[in-house]
Amino acid sequence: MTPASWVLHVDMDQFIAAVEVLRRPELAGRPVIVGGNGDPTERAVVSTASYEARAFGIGSGMPLKIAARKAPEDAVFLPVDHAAYEEASAGVMSALRALPGVVVEIIGWDECFLGATTDEPEALARDAQHAVLTATSLHCSVGIGDNKVRAKIATEFGKPRGVFRLTAQNWFEVMGERPTRDLWGVGSRVQKRLADHGIRTVRELADADEAEMIREFGPKMGVWYHGLGSGRGPAVVDDTPWIARSHSRETTFQQNLTTRAEIENAVEDLAGQAFDDCIAEGRPVIRVHLKVRYAPFETRTTGRKLSAPTQDRDAFIAAARELADGLDTDREVRLLGVRAEMTMPEGGDPGERTPVRGRI
Repeated sequence: MTPASWVLHVDMDQFIAAVEVLRRPELAGRPVIVGGNGDPTERAVVSTASYEARAFGIGSGMPLKIAARKAPEDAVFLPVDHAAYEEASAGVMSALRALPGVVVEIIGWDECFLGATTDEPEALARDAQHAVLTATSLHCSVGIGDNKVRAKIATEFGKPRGVFRLTAQNWFEVMGERPTRDLWGVGSRVQKRLADHGIRTVRELADADEAEMIREFGPKMGVWYHGLGSGRGPAVVDDTPWIARSHSRETTFQQNLTTRAEIENAVEDLAGQAFDDCIAEGRPVIRVHLKVRYAPFETRTTGRKLSAPTQDRDAFIAAARELADGLDTDREVRLLGVRAEMTMPEGGDPGERTPVRGRI
């Protein structure tokens, strides 16, 4: 048998909660919710919920106050500890890089793609799980695919601590009748837009008219979404170091901002922090973006290109302030965020992820 090229997706099981339980073994088996400063009375969202907490309907992105109402009496709320998760992530990736004949492409703290040529992908997946567990005492699930899309989706069928293979051969058997929301990259809004065209399942998306998808989503994303219906996607795992496209700073305020002065001061502070993160890399800024969340929970974003790439802090802050001038002053603000987009270094490819710092 000639060895084939495979893509494996490694996804850590309840990563942040698992790291916290390692530090506090007495929490094992209890509902653990990590988010914000760990105070469920404050405005913040859940970063991770342990499987025990998920059983009560608590999940990532949920406001902590709602999580507190759902949580049982023995639930534990903990603050986010970025340094601890970065350290644990480094241990995971180091263990995976040590596997022979494997290319590692990191896509987040708790997940990565592995590229390898082998005739036993399941054995490689088990080796990856063993390497991670031995090095970090953390468990992971592994999806096996003939491209990144199928490997990523396969992982969900392997959780927790399992392995699952999803390829062109069993794609429609496994995914055909599932809702489009189960596809990687299809959120609730895209799902609704597809449903407006009578497309509700993965097979219906695969059978859809590509020209219709292009009319709805544009020439690039229309082709992409149509291809997702058949599980099409890139198959090359690239270990080129990821280069940030931008840096963001955002804050959820414990008390809504109600005055123009409060909003302007917050925007200036966030813009300065985001700009400083960029300049620390020695790269000029070319665009500014402003994110606002009005009370009770409506989010809007705006942005514009700067007249020229700049390393002038005051000029960038002024540009962010101009965007803030367009905010609705009659509405209370619960969250603000500023993103600074940078020029890319020569030969660098822009990353798809944006580092976001701040109390969220």
